[in-house]
Amino acid sequence: MPFQTEPPYTHGQAARTAVLLCNLGTPDEPTAPAVRRYLADFLGDPRVVEIPRLAWWPILHGIILRTRPAKSAAKYASIWTPEGSPLAVWTAKQATLLRGWLGQAGHHVLVRHAMRYGNPSIASQLDALKAEGATRILILPLYPQYSGTTTASVFDAVYGWAARTRNVPELRFVNRYHDHPGYIEALARSIEDYWRHHGTPDRLVMSFHGVPERTLHLGDPYHCESLKTGRLLAQRLGLRKEQYQLTFQSRFGKAKWLEPYTQPTVEALGRAGTRRVDVVCPGFTSDCLETLEEINMEVREAFLHAGGKEFHYIPCLNDSHAFITALSQVAQQHLAGWPTTLPDAAQQADALAQALAGGAPASALPAPR
Repeated sequence: MPFQTEPPYTHGQAARTAVLLCNLGTPDEPTAPAVRRYLADFLGDPRVVEIPRLAWWPILHGIILRTRPAKSAAKYASIWTPEGSPLAVWTAKQATLLRGWLGQAGHHVLVRHAMRYGNPSIASQLDALKAEGATRILILPLYPQYSGTTTASVFDAVYGWAARTRNVPELRFVNRYHDHPGYIEALARSIEDYWRHHGTPDRLVMSFHGVPERTLHLGDPYHCESLKTGRLLAQRLGLRKEQYQLTFQSRFGKAKWLEPYTQPTVEALGRAGTRRVDVVCPGFTSDCLETLEEINMEVREAFLHAGGKEFHYIPCLNDSHAFITALSQVAQQHLAGWPTTLPDAAQQADALAQALAGGAPASALPAPR
């Protein structure tokens, strides 16, 4: 594998520390061609679909990529904003705010965001960080619960970039923060704030993204970590067992996935006479297609059609102060031991570069509250 062309090494250049926030990804626009490119990348990842290539490729390219893009594009269009994809908008905001939070804590680090599938790609952002002088990079996936289908796939992309890079920076990886006190507190505050304004439900459903059940038996910790997040969140909210339920959504294909499934569970609650159901998605740190369309539209309709009276979707953590605080705590924990301060000259250059780019230096960004 040939190495990519890199800027020449400069002796005496100030070494920088960086954080790369990584999310799943999104199409560039809500059109069938854009969705087709995105799905080809996403469903072509062997971490996502663990079926031998010879069997999966004809299905993917002969059936799925011919029929699914138009339907998915219509769903994306239903949640698209003037700024673009909600996932892309929230992820970019999280990176900007995290840089400010870390700056206020005395850590003058570079912070960028990347998507595992789509743009900006992980490779392109790592290239950009290297060009900015980063010699130490912390990879921070926006997946609180570890799974081979998500977290490990991000690491694959980083390793693939490193395999083509001659002068590889020091790398660290955050595998999980499913039980981090700050993350649990951020979830609890989000729910409590929603309930203060809208009242409380008869049942709170915590819906996590599903994965095939076989991944659990093969050693993937995602199921256990999701259960722990749910248990800790319920304890923090003071909920009894009959007041909440944990489910899994977004099943794809005919194989058995982690159960119970979200939509059938919510439908059963409606048929059983449960008047109000609130759904929160703790595993998603940014609102996206799976929360705004699948949960807030499809599952809502299913609950009301089954006899339920009130359905409330509680938004993701997005850019909440509590969540950015938690992210900064996770980042600082994993940055420990790396130099994160800059010489005065470098700080001035950094502030000037931000000003010329139309951005704000870390010191001008909102402080944690």
